[in-house]
Amino acid sequence: MVTHQRIFAALAGILLAAAGGAALADGSGQVVHLSGTLSAQRPDGTIRILGRGSEINVGDTLTTQADSYGQLGFSDGSTMTMRPNTRMKLEAYQFNKEQPDADNAFFRLLKGGLRTATGLIGKRGNMNAYKIGTQVATIGVRGSTGDTLDCTQGCDGVTSTSGKAERGLYHATYTGSYVMENEGGETIIGEAKFGFVRDAKSRPVVLPGDPGLNLDELPFAIIREDPSGRCDVR
Repeated sequence: MVTHQRIFAALAGILLAAAGGAALADGSGQVVHLSGTLSAQRPDGTIRILGRGSEINVGDTLTTQADSYGQLGFSDGSTMTMRPNTRMKLEAYQFNKEQPDADNAFFRLLKGGLRTATGLIGKRGNMNAYKIGTQVATIGVRGSTGDTLDCTQGCDGVTSTSGKAERGLYHATYTGSYVMENEGGETIIGEAKFGFVRDAKSRPVVLPGDPGLNLDELPFAIIREDPSGRCDVR
C-alpha cells in the first residue's frame, strides 16, 4: 500500500512546481535541487556537469551517478526527481500557455528511476501530451504523481533493494492515474497501485501489493521557496 509519506513527498513536489515554474522560460527546464553528481550530454556529444539552476534543453541526456539525486523543474509547473544510476533523455518539450493544444512532453527513461509530478501539460488541451518512454512500454501521465523504475536490464543502486527486483518495468501511482501501454495491451495504474511489465510483448499488470522497492528513499523533499529564492529542504 502506498504510504502517507509518499503522498506527502509527491504533494511537496507539486508545491515546488507551483513556486518555481513561473521563473522558468517557456519551453525550458532547470535543476532545482541536487545531491551528488548530475551531467548532461548534448546532441552534439558534449558533456557538462550540472548544478542548481543549470538549464535543461530538449535533446539533453541526463545522467546521475551513484548516490546522486537531481530534481528538475519545468515551465509548465511539473517536476521530476532522478534517482541514482539513472539516465533520461528529454526528447520533446513544448509549453506555451497561450497554445494548450500544442503541449508536448516526452521523457525517455533509459535506465534507473524517476519520480514525476505533472504540471499543466496533460491537464489541458491534449490530455495525452505528457509521456514517459521506456524499453518495454510507454507510460501516459494524467495529472498525476508517481515513481517509475526501469529494471529491465537490472537496476542496482537505484534504491537500496532495487538490485534484487525481478527484471522488468515498475510503476507506482501516488495520485491521479498512469497508463502503461505496449504491444501486449494497455493497463491503467490507479492511485495507490503498483504496475509491472516484464517485456515489450507482455501486457502490463497491476501487482497485488508493494514489490518492496523502497521508493520512499529520497534525500530531500523541497517544501517551499521563500521570497529570497532559498528553499526549505528536509
